[in-house]
Amino acid sequence: MGHYPWTAVERAMKVQEVILKATGGEIHWFQAAEILGVSARTMRRWRRRYELGGYDGLFDRRTRRPSPRRVPLKLVAQVLRLYRERYFDFNVRHFHERMGQEHGISLSYTWVKACLQAAGLVARRGRHQPHRKRRPRRPLPGMLLHMDGSPHGWIPGLKGLQTLLVIMDDATSQVYQARLVPQETSQEVMAMLQEVVQHQGLFCSLYTDRASHFITTRQGKGPHRAQQASGPTQVERALRELGIQLITALSPQARGRIERLFGTWQGRLPQELRLRGIGDYQAANRFLKRIWVPYHNRTWTVAPEQPGSAFVLCHRPDLDRIFAIQQERTVAQDNTVQYGRLILQIEPNHLRLNFARCRVTVYQHLDKTISIGFGPHTLGRYNAKGEHLKHKGDSHLSLNTKNRTDHLLQKADIFTC
Repeated sequence: MGHYPWTAVERAMKVQEVILKATGGEIHWFQAAEILGVSARTMRRWRRRYELGGYDGLFDRRTRRPSPRRVPLKLVAQVLRLYRERYFDFNVRHFHERMGQEHGISLSYTWVKACLQAAGLVARRGRHQPHRKRRPRRPLPGMLLHMDGSPHGWIPGLKGLQTLLVIMDDATSQVYQARLVPQETSQEVMAMLQEVVQHQGLFCSLYTDRASHFITTRQGKGPHRAQQASGPTQVERALRELGIQLITALSPQARGRIERLFGTWQGRLPQELRLRGIGDYQAANRFLKRIWVPYHNRTWTVAPEQPGSAFVLCHRPDLDRIFAIQQERTVAQDNTVQYGRLILQIEPNHLRLNFARCRVTVYQHLDKTISIGFGPHTLGRYNAKGEHLKHKGDSHLSLNTKNRTDHLLQKADIFTC
């Protein structure tokens, strides 16, 4: 069976494209007739032939050669209706997978894409960007982890953009942590890093962008700044205490692996949340943890190049301090520490009679509590309002010892550090 001449194929493709646009509701049928330059009667006749014979019905029947490809118009209309009414925000690949899984329609991805583009439901892509060479993966899990945030309209119905934070392994593309937050902050970043260290172990290096909570870019060279560079950020300090190297990229193209992950998720995750009626952070994060991240790790991960793992179990008991906002303060004469708008009172302690003028460290923990550290000792723990909290980690004196200490302080000079 021979093929149609190219002129006949080109004519049939043009007619099919116009019919698909009219079927998809982009244009009216009388406009389709005007585009093709035929009468309304001829347009109705072509529409009828397309409904009965599919693409084959658009060819000149005098050649008596059937089309090598044909899809019934009823099935075409079903595909277009599904995309227009239910899957309007899906990308073509996601829609093609869901169409086969949920509706049992087995058509090629190329045909579905061409059909949606011809109907005007999917925009045609432009030319690709210049070719870039892929960086080889690390051979073992735990050698390099990617972390980045993507502002996007992830949760349907919420105003503004939401930020999705992801920690991904470079060797396997496995996602260890994913969380939707209103804004990317140092506390959110350190909370996710602490969970990875506790569940997976210590890793070798972390690859991020040059956001201000990862690295300090100000060098103090302006006229109103000190002539020295700023110190490390809280995230940089925490990683340094654990022996983890921080690597920062100079461009998004350098972090192409996690950027491609965000590109895939942006075309699928918001649609999945919409179909399930999820419209708040708490429900979205539960969906991420229980369904989406396991689905990603089953579908889009690869095997490592070498067997084994570079993760090392972490047995440090002070992770609560490491992953906290740390700031040094000087104790006032009345044994108080000012932290922001809070006045934190240090209770009597067996370490020394008075802490006036001592340098202490204030820890703002991830659970919103605040503690004061003097070396390895905890002088007090407070809630977000600055109220003192009693717990077994604090070393407090009994009432008799406290009275004796107050009596000694009345007679003794003030001790300084």
